[in-house]
Amino acid sequence: MFNKMIHFSLQNRLLVVAGVALLFVYGAFVIIRLPVDVLPDMNRPTVTVLVETGGLAPEEVETLVTFPIETTLNGAPGVTRVRSSSAVGFAVIWVEFDWGTDIYINRQIVNERLQIAAGRLPEGVGTVMGPISSIMGEILLIGMRSETGETPPMEVRTLADWVVRQRLLTISGVAQVIPIGGEVKQYQVLVSPPRLARLGISLSEVEQAVKEAQKNTTGGFLENPNKEFLIRNLGRTSELSEIANTVITNRDHVPILIRDVAQVQFGPRIKRGDASINGSPAVILSVQKQPGANTLALTREIEKALAEIQGTLPTDVKLLPLFKQANFIEAAVANVEEALRDGAIMVAIILFLFLLNFRTTFITLTAIPLSFIITAIVFKYFGITINTMTLGGLAVAIGELTDDAIVDVENVFRRLKENRHKADPENFLKVIYQASLEIRSSIVYATILVILVFIPLFALSGIEGRLFAPFGIAYITSITASLFVSLTVTPALCSYLLPKSKAMEKEEYGSRLVQFLKNQDRKLLHFTLRHAYLVMAGAGILFLSAVAIVPFLGREFLPEFNEGTATISLLTVPGTSLEESNRI
Repeated sequence: MFNKMIHFSLQNRLLVVAGVALLFVYGAFVIIRLPVDVLPDMNRPTVTVLVETGGLAPEEVETLVTFPIETTLNGAPGVTRVRSSSAVGFAVIWVEFDWGTDIYINRQIVNERLQIAAGRLPEGVGTVMGPISSIMGEILLIGMRSETGETPPMEVRTLADWVVRQRLLTISGVAQVIPIGGEVKQYQVLVSPPRLARLGISLSEVEQAVKEAQKNTTGGFLENPNKEFLIRNLGRTSELSEIANTVITNRDHVPILIRDVAQVQFGPRIKRGDASINGSPAVILSVQKQPGANTLALTREIEKALAEIQGTLPTDVKLLPLFKQANFIEAAVANVEEALRDGAIMVAIILFLFLLNFRTTFITLTAIPLSFIITAIVFKYFGITINTMTLGGLAVAIGELTDDAIVDVENVFRRLKENRHKADPENFLKVIYQASLEIRSSIVYATILVILVFIPLFALSGIEGRLFAPFGIAYITSITASLFVSLTVTPALCSYLLPKSKAMEKEEYGSRLVQFLKNQDRKLLHFTLRHAYLVMAGAGILFLSAVAIVPFLGREFLPEFNEGTATISLLTVPGTSLEESNRI
């Protein structure tokens, strides 16, 4: 098969070169459109269940709500772990499934189990499944505040809830937008107990009247010979005055209204948390992305939407970016790209210093961009992102991408030079073909052995496998691509650039540096062969020393990430008020 590849490339060398040019164009198109992220997708299929439990204490929430739901979900197909958190009036349950399972099927399974658990929950307690989100889903924190205080905090929160949040949720790729802080606007009916007692009205009657004020009901249909009319009772209202004028009951044919026993007004909901910017009250919106969404592209879309929203807000209300994951992604990827660039430059310089020939250096170096382009195309069709792990795999491979090509180029050059000095030179295509065949087995076996070293990475399971598998894929794909290039593109380029090279006329091939290194290598070999036991003993001592040091080396799953920010977390004693927490 490899013989046929070499033969085809030489017989159709113009087609091969044209194919390379097209591959460069298509590859560039693919690369600029590949999604970029910090790390590979490590999002285990997880369904989040949210439960509001009124004013129940954490112990009651755990016993009456969380435990029944957990026990029901634990037996669901594919569930590997169920975790929960219970707080005052609220519970969150995380249901984790096996890797590779369909998240939408998982949500259906959870929904069916929640229907079973509903009968065991207290009256009025309902469950809601959270949106599909990513483990690294918080891509933006947006601050919103009034610069002058002209717009009250309640209005700022209302704008955040009903203007900013609703607009951002329309963007494809946004899973959830969570507003934090501010004053949540409420319709409040502040009942006066003395008035209730004086008029003989119970609190439950007031509650029922308020509920009735928020209902539209139907009265059936009215028909005549030609038309049908829908009868509706429009009771739902958003006006404070209409709520206040709602009838509670009648006493001696005199209607008692809500305003007779209570004050109806807008007011802030009781706070369970707060937010601030530079010590001033504010609203912070946390933007969560969906799994698989391109963070950089999504961030650009959100920023564009925020710029549009800013023009519709009161002049004193400003949207402020507080955290942007895209900055960290760009910095991390830029660092690895810089390492790749520097590595490629160093490889090019070293190759030229050793070969001292522009043509052979050019042919050899084509293996690097071509291998990268082929790898990027593989990424596209396998849904792999550009991240620090995939770029790391390319960075490790960059020094080896030219190995196969340089062996082929060196042998072809030497055989062409020998052929030129023959009395009856053979056809240069035949010489290149035979020269490539001579080293074919060597480069194929060497490449396979290098690939086998990285195969165990794919045996890793869990989060480790999800993290390191893309590293192995990037490395193996690029190395395999370099082998393909050395068997197809390299012979074709050699046939165009080497037969008429002026370097063929020189008796010595290679730079003075190469000659110097050969002389030093010869001396080193003579020494090692004369003192073989000494060299082996020294190597053994170094090996044992390295093994002895390993237990004392530090261990961690991932290195520390420097995002250029500092996060301070405070843990107060149980029962600390929100006001005291804000003061601290």
